[in-house]
Amino acid sequence: MAATDEARRLALVAAAAAADKKAHDIKVLDVSNQLVITDCFVIASAPNERQVGAIVDAVEEKMREAGTKPVRREGAREGRWVLLDFVDVVVHVQHTEERVFYGLERLWKDCPEIPFDDGASEDGS
Repeated sequence: MAATDEARRLALVAAAAAADKKAHDIKVLDVSNQLVITDCFVIASAPNERQVGAIVDAVEEKMREAGTKPVRREGAREGRWVLLDFVDVVVHVQHTEERVFYGLERLWKDCPEIPFDDGASEDGS
């Protein structure tokens, strides 16, 4: 069963918030066929702990404006990999080194990617 429309909408809200704070390599995955506990993963990375924190704060703010807040927040103290659990959407914001090491995309490679355009390839027009 595919992710619900609401889960997809919220995942894209989270992805856009991460993009606004210059997150790198943002991926939105529909994990609903593999997991029963959530529908979507949003995976984003940043080159340092300060930026990880800024991305996490922006995601929480935009998700709150969209009508939801995290039921769990893990890893904020270390700032290298923060997990925000919004029930239907789980957001992973990782330091670039953790992203390479843990390779979440490889673990979930069989899950369909939800298209997300962060604007990085736009020519500015």
